[in-house]
Amino acid sequence: MDPNQISIDLYRNKAAGYDASAEFTMPLRRRTIALLRLQPGQTVIDVGSGTGLSYALLREGVGDTGQVWGFEQSPDMFAIAEQRLAQEAWPNVWHANQPAESVVLPACADAVLFNYTHDICRTPAAVANVLRQVKPGGRVAMAGIKFFPWWTGPLNLLAWLKNRPYNAKAADLWAPWSHVSAQCSEFEWHSTQWGMGYIASGIKRKELS
Repeated sequence: MDPNQISIDLYRNKAAGYDASAEFTMPLRRRTIALLRLQPGQTVIDVGSGTGLSYALLREGVGDTGQVWGFEQSPDMFAIAEQRLAQEAWPNVWHANQPAESVVLPACADAVLFNYTHDICRTPAAVANVLRQVKPGGRVAMAGIKFFPWWTGPLNLLAWLKNRPYNAKAADLWAPWSHVSAQCSEFEWHSTQWGMGYIASGIKRKELS
């Protein structure tokens, strides 16, 4: 079955409660966004933007003169983001209900956020299409789930079980940042959540322009 369709199906029943379930990881979301070092007037991409939970935080970084561009393939998650935008009436947020492999953004951006977008990060065509629309030297920030170190053994069953309800590629948790890091310089990652999560950042390599 198509991984994108699996993901859409997985989130059909999770969309309504997503914001409440994401409350636990909001501090990590803020840390990840801080790694982008956003400046007023910049443009930032929110990959797999879900319910638009990061939009307000990203707007704080780019200010009223900047732009936030998001995209989300789940119609159910996107519908909640639409409600959020209608309520907030943000003039500088653009978003689309499209998959990462084919989304076309208004122009190239200064920075990109991959926040808990595991299936996208493990799909080379999706990563390539997104990063193609980031300026050379643009900042990249990521957060997500990963396996514990190999020597912890059975704990990785927990990581897999935790990931399975949300992602089609739930078992692909060794270095889940690898497709992104391959296109970055100065890439660094650090463990979070007692080893089951990660936070990472880098700079899109200029030779990829």
